[in-house]
Amino acid sequence: MPRKIQNIHVEGYTSIRRADVQPGDITLLVGANGAGKSNFIAAMELLGRIVDGELGLEVGLRGGAQALLHAGAKGGGAIVLRIEAGDGKVTNGYEAVLVPAANDTLIFKQERVDRRGFTKQWGGGHRETLLHTAPEDTEDVVDILRGCRVFHFQDTSRNAPVKQLGYVDGQDFLRPDAGNLAAFLLYLRVEYPESYERIRSTVQVMAPFFRDFVLAEDAKGRTSLRWSQQGVDAVFPAEALSDGTLRYICLTTLLLQPRPPALLALDEPELGLHPFAIVQLADMLRSAATHSQIVIATQSVTLLNQFSLDDLVVVERDEGGTVLRRPDAEALQEWLDDYSLGELWEKNVLGGRPTPESHSPRG
Repeated sequence: MPRKIQNIHVEGYTSIRRADVQPGDITLLVGANGAGKSNFIAAMELLGRIVDGELGLEVGLRGGAQALLHAGAKGGGAIVLRIEAGDGKVTNGYEAVLVPAANDTLIFKQERVDRRGFTKQWGGGHRETLLHTAPEDTEDVVDILRGCRVFHFQDTSRNAPVKQLGYVDGQDFLRPDAGNLAAFLLYLRVEYPESYERIRSTVQVMAPFFRDFVLAEDAKGRTSLRWSQQGVDAVFPAEALSDGTLRYICLTTLLLQPRPPALLALDEPELGLHPFAIVQLADMLRSAATHSQIVIATQSVTLLNQFSLDDLVVVERDEGGTVLRRPDAEALQEWLDDYSLGELWEKNVLGGRPTPESHSPRG
């Protein structure tokens, strides 16, 4: 298993003035709507985009530099992203300092790698990472950053990527939008039949009507998500699945795959799921956490009830900025003797509730 991430530092990104989170095997981010949970997840996604050489693309897709900088682009602000990972003996790290440039873009003011006690630093001015210019010095760090993947399965519309035809060749990892779900399942059925069967049977637990995936390569080397039903000879398309069932299939495939990324980030994965499915999801998250670190933004009482206080990070807004903190276990111990974590969340004992702000530089 790759070195575990010990700290994620985000500064100057959207609503986040400055935040440090030390993720465990599973980290649940809870807070009110607009508190900044999704902003922290998005900052993690930006790290993954940087190592892919897609900083400019990501900035453009998110509305430009002004939309990403805390308090807007005025005032010469900067975004600082830093990640540290180690095995208890050696710590590797990466830092990017991004500043606004012409045409509402971001460029690097500084980029630095710390690897086994050796530091390599690049000056500013470049628009995409220079990590790949010295692979012999940065290979371990590149692997850590490549492991930072944020998965979004909320889109189940008619034109959702998961419902489209996709090419079969080279689909040995699941894309963050599940756009290659059918091809990836076909790959697992051939190369990892035990994992495929575990995914199929787990889907059946939540959807007893489901029999199996029907996956076949067409004349152009493509496949799409189709499935069969218990006791019925017909084959159905992805459109015949409910939104919740389709999301559950995506989550099951992600979490039960044989070679998951080092870090998985999910934004409200419980959306559209039945409470029973959320309990099943928690079991899969715990199983996946033996191979990956998992960060989840959630507001689900049912999901919270499946985990402990040590897994929790409370996200709140303070004077217009996002604050992330671990709850005080000692102060909450008497409450935990009588109530579940979800009940404490409902009672607003944990914090993370909507509060008035005296100053709000960012919406």
